[in-house]
Amino acid sequence: MDLAYICEWEKWPKSTHCPSGPLACTWSCRNLIAFTTDLRSDDQDLTRMIHILDTEHPWDVHSIRSEHSEAITCLEWDQSGSRLLSADADGQIKCWSMADHLANSWESPVGSVVEGDPIVALSWLHNGVKLALHVEKSGASSFGEKFSRVKFSPSLTLFGGKPMEGWIAVTVSGLVTVSLLKPSGQVLTSTESLCRLRGRVALADIAFTGGGNIVVATADGSSASPVQLYKVCVSVVNEKCRIDTELLPSLFMRCTTDLSRRDRLPAITHLKFLARDMSEQVLLCASSQTSSVVECWSLRKEGLPVNNIFQQLSPAVGDKQPTILKWRILSATNDLDRVSAVALPKLPISLTNTDLKVASDTQFYPGLGSLKGYEVANKLGTVQPLPIVQGWARPLDLHVPPGLALAFHDGSVHIVHRLSLQTMAIFYSSAAPRPVDEPALKRPRTTGPAVHFKAMQLSWTSLALVGIDNHGRLSMLRISPSMGHSLDVGLALRHLLFLLEYCMVTGYDWWDILLHVQPGMVQSLVEKLHEEYTRQKAELQQVLSTRILAMKASLCKLSPCTVTRVCDYHAKLFLIAISSTLKSLLRPHVLNTPDKSPGDRLTEICAKITDVDIDKVMINLKTEEFVLDMNTLQALQQLLQWVGDFVLYLLASLPNQGSPLRPGHSFLRDGTSLGMLRELMVVIRIWGLLKPSCLPVYTATSDTQDSMSLLFRLLTKLWICCRDEGPTSEPDEALVDECCLLPSQLLIPSLDWLPVSDGLVSRLQPKQPLRLHFGKAPALPGGSTGLQLDGLIRAPGQPKMDHLRRLHLGAYPTEACKACTRCGCVTMLKSPNKTTAVKQWEQRWIKNCLCGGLWWRMPHSYP
Repeated sequence: MDLAYICEWEKWPKSTHCPSGPLACTWSCRNLIAFTTDLRSDDQDLTRMIHILDTEHPWDVHSIRSEHSEAITCLEWDQSGSRLLSADADGQIKCWSMADHLANSWESPVGSVVEGDPIVALSWLHNGVKLALHVEKSGASSFGEKFSRVKFSPSLTLFGGKPMEGWIAVTVSGLVTVSLLKPSGQVLTSTESLCRLRGRVALADIAFTGGGNIVVATADGSSASPVQLYKVCVSVVNEKCRIDTELLPSLFMRCTTDLSRRDRLPAITHLKFLARDMSEQVLLCASSQTSSVVECWSLRKEGLPVNNIFQQLSPAVGDKQPTILKWRILSATNDLDRVSAVALPKLPISLTNTDLKVASDTQFYPGLGSLKGYEVANKLGTVQPLPIVQGWARPLDLHVPPGLALAFHDGSVHIVHRLSLQTMAIFYSSAAPRPVDEPALKRPRTTGPAVHFKAMQLSWTSLALVGIDNHGRLSMLRISPSMGHSLDVGLALRHLLFLLEYCMVTGYDWWDILLHVQPGMVQSLVEKLHEEYTRQKAELQQVLSTRILAMKASLCKLSPCTVTRVCDYHAKLFLIAISSTLKSLLRPHVLNTPDKSPGDRLTEICAKITDVDIDKVMINLKTEEFVLDMNTLQALQQLLQWVGDFVLYLLASLPNQGSPLRPGHSFLRDGTSLGMLRELMVVIRIWGLLKPSCLPVYTATSDTQDSMSLLFRLLTKLWICCRDEGPTSEPDEALVDECCLLPSQLLIPSLDWLPVSDGLVSRLQPKQPLRLHFGKAPALPGGSTGLQLDGLIRAPGQPKMDHLRRLHLGAYPTEACKACTRCGCVTMLKSPNKTTAVKQWEQRWIKNCLCGGLWWRMPHSYP
């Protein structure tokens, strides 16, 4: 694990960003980070700010004036990563959502309030979606065996079983408030006391059970007081929200049983469930001004002994022993330095003994932590002194991603095992680490408070950690799967591949996995990912077809040997989207047609008929199914032009196919993509008969030349060489000779490929953290993609292109544009065309880019 980058605020003359009192931070599954600061002006006025940034471009932060009157105490992303909850110390809760699906444009149309009652815990209601990772089946061929859906009931359902959206919050006075979002947009809010005798709640956390109930854990802040737990049931009765609460078994921290330690650790400072959907295990931290103790507790069913007399009186009691729920301590630490923040993993790893044993055998512990090769006699204590290696202290023979993270007031971060709480590694933020064997209580106090994290969050794969320190700076740390230990390359690839497959199945962003991919791993990862993908059922392959292309493109950016393949993968994404859209416009001439749609029949006929004459292929089609409105055809001309230009570019580059550094190289042996282009050429030819102005425009040397027929003939010959149905062969010399003559017959277009990304992940170097500033784009060092390739590097002032509508925007566009946070694709915010076909095309990427990345609004005259 090492530091990837630090981002800090610029010093302004009249105002400055300072960390807020209860600093809040949260990390979404789309790799957006939200955190809070207070903007302090010269006249000491405070503005409560919420900042949202993408981890790939952390300097491009979007700051929201939240209009919260008091300090923001909680931030919480929803499961999709598109909405954000914020709550403050005045009881106000706001629900933020993206405006126009832009990650840097947010609005708060709805919310709720508990007047004057500070919010101490906040969570979205559970939607019933829970996935389990089966480490023991990581070598299985089917994704369904590696990742399975767990039966888990939503907190509340609508008619038909659809989960109802909403949130639950706990206030400092012991109230629980639930707000439900109805499909109509109305908000139903209800507030109820957690118990009859209300008391002060200083700390609280919320978890969910598989039966649809909610568990709330509360503490009044004193280690001498019990940690109370409540079951909360939410229902809708007569269009009103109803809350029922029930008291569950409570617990006292183990450190309070020792009177001397209880006086020394007077306060409970952290209370967390180990996972959002794991209400049976809770993490507690008791602290003093200088030290802390962390304990992990588990709720278990235990048999209740029954006297023999009662067993004889009631035989049913003897047959089945009654059980009772009891909290049992799993582990505890010795005295540590004072804990300032806790970060828990989000990976849905099961914590049964069987799973732990399998994880140990496979050396795969995402979000868990390992004890392999490191046995400690005292299960309730911290580990023995660890050797320091490059700023990290770690046990030998440790091959794992971390469990949970603890930040301390001395500036260090400890990675500890999720259940045993044994220290796996220690990261020091300062240049000079302290000796590990030096007790925390004996360390000399510095003249001022050390820089330490006030809030931390682990990524959704537990391979990265973000921390906000007491100076308001954001630090991004890489958590290596090997924890700094030399790991077999094959095993490291297997770990990364398993997590990439997890992101492919769930739809989560995989940026944090890319942090650990070295240039030498890219080729193997892409091949293994494709191999695992081809093992899946055809239906699942169709669902994941675009996601795996985007994943391959992001991997290929990391190596100079594969950077041109990024263009090919994005072009294939674009081709698949165009093919699906144009085929969906075809309508059967008679309603009672057979099962296959016109698009399916087009694919079948084009695959069956290998004739090189485009007109002979057209004869076998029902041309009446291709009839469209003239305005629709004209509106699609730019997309049809791209198809025609792309076919011409590929055929003209065939003689140079030995150069893999040329974009389009992989298409020349891709029978599926060439067949797709061949189908589109046939469709374009038919539409050209209806409206000639929609045809692609070519600049030919001869007025009598039929360019479409020429390109179709050459494309068919190339397709026959590599199609899936027949034997593959190399293109014959006659075809290569004809392609060599193309530049003398037609003007070869210069395709506008996607620009080289200005993101961080391909430019980060191990052990060389970048220092960035919010709001100021950095001059980044050249990464693996900084190759001077034709069409990939743009000079300032060069004309820009709307990459999805294929429209020229000019050198300095005046229209508002948006860009993808991952691939750099640029398109206009507003559509210049209102026809139905264009709307249908734009609906494919209105929420996300074709690669799955989020949209980010760009300044008017972007460079």
